[in-house]
Amino acid sequence: MSTTASSSINVSADPAGQPQQLPFLLSSQQGEAARALLSYVASLGLPGPDAQLVAVVVAIRAARGGVGNLTGTDLSALRLGDARGAVDALRALGWQVDDALFDGDDPATPVPVTVPDLAREADHPLPFGKNVRSRVSGWTTRALSAKPVKKLPPAARLAGLFLAAHSTAKLQGQIPPDLPEACRAALPDLRRRGFLAELSEDRCRLDPAVRHLSGMRRPDEEEQAAEPAKAEGKGGLPARPEVRFDAAAWAEWKRAATPALRRHVETVEFCAVCALEPGQVASAFMERVRPQFFSKWIKNAYGEWKEAHPDRGPQAAEFTVDFRAEHGHGPSYNQLCSGLGWDVCRSVRGFIVQRLLSNEWLTDTSPVPWTLRPGQAAQAQGIALPRARGSAVAPPARP
Repeated sequence: MSTTASSSINVSADPAGQPQQLPFLLSSQQGEAARALLSYVASLGLPGPDAQLVAVVVAIRAARGGVGNLTGTDLSALRLGDARGAVDALRALGWQVDDALFDGDDPATPVPVTVPDLAREADHPLPFGKNVRSRVSGWTTRALSAKPVKKLPPAARLAGLFLAAHSTAKLQGQIPPDLPEACRAALPDLRRRGFLAELSEDRCRLDPAVRHLSGMRRPDEEEQAAEPAKAEGKGGLPARPEVRFDAAAWAEWKRAATPALRRHVETVEFCAVCALEPGQVASAFMERVRPQFFSKWIKNAYGEWKEAHPDRGPQAAEFTVDFRAEHGHGPSYNQLCSGLGWDVCRSVRGFIVQRLLSNEWLTDTSPVPWTLRPGQAAQAQGIALPRARGSAVAPPARP
C-alpha cells in the first residue's frame, strides 16, 4: 500500500497545539448495524448509486415500523444526478413514495415512505432497537457530508459509507464483497480527496481525519497479525507475545495449587477440543486479575445490545451446560460470546458477562478462569449441570 501524510480535516487542536481525535460516532455494535443496512441496500438490485443512496437514507429511518420520513430538502442534500429516476427505482421495488416529495409546496415537509420489507415482523432484515436506529441514521448523515466527500458524486459518497463501516478503530478497512461496482470505480476519488490514506485491491486505511466515522469492525486474523496482540482478559485467548512462556514457572505454579484447582487447570490445559497453547493457559491462570472499569460508552453499548438479546440469560446458561458436557470445563468469556454469536468487542463482552453474573444467570469461581456455569436464576428454570460429575472436571472449590 502507498501512504501519504495525514490530513488535518475535521481534527481540532487542543490549547497545546496537539490534534484531538473526534469520538467515534458508532459503537462496535452500532457499526454492525451500519454494515447490515448497507448489505441490505446492496442486495436490492437497484440500478445505480442515486437510488442506493436514497435507499440507505430511507431504510434506516424506516427500520422500526416500515415507514420513514423524507423531505425534498433531504433529497436535494443528496445531490443526485437523477432524483426522480432514483425514486422511481424504489417504487419499482414496491416502496410507496408520494408525489408530494417533488410537488409539495414546502420542501421541508416530511413525506412518509413505506418500505414493505421493513414493516413485517418475521424475518425482519434490519432488526434494530430505537437507539441503534437513531445512531446509525445520524452516522449516515455525517458520513455523507464529511468534508473530503461531500462534493463528490453519489458513487464516491456511497463508497465512503461502505469503507467507513468496514473499518476498525485502528483505521484498517476492507473492500467489502458487496460494494456496488459503481462505488468500486470511485475508490481512487476517495484516495485523492483524503478520505482514504491508503488503498489497495482489497484493503484500505481511513485517513485519521475521518477516524470518527469508523464502524469499528473487529480486525481479522491478517490485521491482528500486523499489530502487537493485546491481552483479552480472562480465558481462552492469546497470551501477550511480549510475555515469554516459562515452563518451569508454570510447573511450579501448578505444584503449589490445591488438588482441586490443579485438576481444573489440567482439564483446561489438556482439553482436546480447545487445543490451547500452554502459554495461553498459563497466562490466564497466573496473571493477576485487575479490577474492571466499565465506561459510559460500554454501558450504553450494552444497553443497545441487550435490546436485541432478550433471552441472553437462559441462552448463556444453557450454553455453559452444553460446553461443559463437551469440554469438561466452563467456557471463557470469549468462548461464551463467540459460541452464541455475540460479536462484540472485548470491553462490552466483559460487561455482558458481568451482568449475567450479577443477575445470577451465571456463576463462576472468581478469579479462576474457565469456570462459568449456570447460576441460581438459571437453576430456578431447570437449567443446571448434571449432579454427578467426575472430580477431574469439577470446578475448583471456593476458597
